[in-house]
Amino acid sequence: MSRIKDAFSDGKAFVTFITGGDPDIETTERLILAMAEEGASLIEIGIPFSDPVAEGPVIQAADERALAAGCTTDKLLDMVKSVSQRTDVPLLFMTYLNPIFTYGREKFIKRCAECGIAGIIVPDMPFEEKGELSGLCEENGVDLISMIAPTSDSRAVMIAREARGFLYCVSSLGVTGMRSEIGMEIGRLLVKVREVTDIPCAIGFGISTPEQAAKMSAISDGVIVGSAIVNIVAEHGKDCEPYVREYVRSMKSAVK
Repeated sequence: MSRIKDAFSDGKAFVTFITGGDPDIETTERLILAMAEEGASLIEIGIPFSDPVAEGPVIQAADERALAAGCTTDKLLDMVKSVSQRTDVPLLFMTYLNPIFTYGREKFIKRCAECGIAGIIVPDMPFEEKGELSGLCEENGVDLISMIAPTSDSRAVMIAREARGFLYCVSSLGVTGMRSEIGMEIGRLLVKVREVTDIPCAIGFGISTPEQAAKMSAISDGVIVGSAIVNIVAEHGKDCEPYVREYVRSMKSAVK
């Protein structure tokens, strides 16, 4: 059984995202444990990168802060190895093809498995090229998470059939970031997807308020929130933990 899929077995899942190393590795470690304690079902850790094409200005700025503070993939892996022994909440990496290839595909996936990473999300990897990583991920017991968007339409069914862990459903076009309005097109896509797979579907991109979380969790198996949490970290820096705890608690109860 996939540890990630398992995280959806207890009602609606609440998936959180933070940028690794922002403002420093120690704060990231504390936040992972804090979010787990407050009810996060899965936690995504962004590996900071200089050209994160799927990210909006909030996460881009966090990547810059983390890189300036000296965060590296190796430092994040070491931290995850330590923290994964203190929580049962599955941890995921969100990263891009360039950092994976620079690090070395085999070495990266192997180290992810050794350090307790349950899955990886690679937003700039086209479905047609997932063979670059899928075999290595399967060999090492790491789920390669697939993404679909409202524009995926005819391809969505094909992507869903081969999905592992959960299906990351992008709520709207464009980059990550908080939005005042989220369209319901993704709901129609989920109806199609559910005809071919029982894999859990979580909606991300743009969700920041309890109202949005409740609305999106009503049509899916869970919601993913990133920029709103990264914003709290940006505002409060190393003192952000109590504010992140409070936010995660309020969002978790909205998703329930």
